[in-house]
Amino acid sequence: MGILPISEWASWNTSFGGPGNGSEPLSGPWYSTHKTQLLGVLLAAASNFLISVSLNIQKCAHLRLACQAEPKPYYTSKLWWCGIILLGLGEVGNVTAYGFAPIALVAPLGCVSVIGSAFISVLFLKKTMRAADILGGTLTVTGTYLLVTFAPNVPQELTARQVQNYLVSWPFLVYSILEIIIFCILLYFYKRKAVKHIVVLLMMVALLASLTVIAVKAVASMITLSAKGKMQLTYPVFYIMIVLMATSCAFQVKFLNQAMHLYKAAAVVPINFVFFTTSAIISGVVFYREFQSAALLSVFMFLFGCLLSFLGVFLIARNKKEEHLQIPFIDCGHIPGQKLTGKIQPDSHSPCYGTLNNEDDSVKSQS
Repeated sequence: MGILPISEWASWNTSFGGPGNGSEPLSGPWYSTHKTQLLGVLLAAASNFLISVSLNIQKCAHLRLACQAEPKPYYTSKLWWCGIILLGLGEVGNVTAYGFAPIALVAPLGCVSVIGSAFISVLFLKKTMRAADILGGTLTVTGTYLLVTFAPNVPQELTARQVQNYLVSWPFLVYSILEIIIFCILLYFYKRKAVKHIVVLLMMVALLASLTVIAVKAVASMITLSAKGKMQLTYPVFYIMIVLMATSCAFQVKFLNQAMHLYKAAAVVPINFVFFTTSAIISGVVFYREFQSAALLSVFMFLFGCLLSFLGVFLIARNKKEEHLQIPFIDCGHIPGQKLTGKIQPDSHSPCYGTLNNEDDSVKSQS
C-alpha cells in the first residue's frame, strides 16, 4: 500500500505534464478540480501583498509628516488615507479568499505580507537589504510553494446546514471546551497576576483568532453561495457567525495592541504569525475536517512547508532595527539659573513616573 493513493498520483502526473494533459498548461484534470482553490490562493496572496503595501504607505506618510516644520495630524494626510483604503481592500480580499480555499491554505499565506513589507521597505523607504532578508524570503517562498502544492483539496461550498452540523459536532465541542479553559487560565494570569509576557498575550490572540477564522470562512462561504443563487442569508447561523467574527476580532485586536505596545514589532510579528497560523490550521482540521482524507505524505510536506515559512519569517524579522521618530525635549540642566544633576524623570517602571524628582536639598538651596 503506497503513501499516496492512486488517484492522487494520477493528478500529480497530470499536473506536471504527464499523460492525459491537455494542450494548455491549465487544461488538465488537476486545474478543473483545483481552480476554485487556486482562485482563493491568488486572492489571499494578492490581498496580503496589498496589506504590506498599505502599511508601508502609512509609514511613509508618518515619516513625511514628522519632517515638516509644523507637524500636522496624520489623518489630514492624503497619503495616509490612501494606505488605509488599500488596507481595507486587502482585508476584504483576505476574507473573501476563505470562501474559495481551505483555512489551512489561506492562513499561512499571511507570510506574503511579511516578505512584501521587507522588500518594499528596501525599494521605497531606502532600507538596507540584509542577507537574512534574502535567505528568509527564499525559505518563505519555498514553504509557500509546498503549502499550495500539498494543501488539502476539500469542497469549499459550505451551506448553512453544514455549518450548523459542524457547530454541534463532538470534535468541535471538545475543542471549544479546551480552548475556553486555556483562555480563562491565561486571562487569570493576565488580569489577576499582571502577567503580560509576550507568549501569554499572543496565545490569547491565537485562541481568539481560531474562532475568527472559523466564523470568517462560514460567512464568506455562505455569502458566496448566496451570490450564486443558493440563498443562505436567511439562516440564523449566518448572523451568529457574524457576531462571533466581530466579537473575537475586537478582543483579538485589543490583546495584539497590548503586545505591540509592550514589545518590539520584530518580536511580535514572527511569534504572532506562528501562533495564528498554527491555531488557524488546528481549527480548520477540527471544525471543517480539512485533512480528513489527506495522504500521509501530503500532510508531512504541508507541515514541512509551514516550518519553512515560520523560519523565513523569523529570519526576516530577526534583529531588525526599528525606526523611531526624533521627538525634541528640553534638558533642564541647560536652563539658565537652574543647575540640576539628577534625573529629570524617574525610571519608567517607578510608580512616580511622570512627575519631577523631589529633591529637598536643591529646593532648600534655592530658597
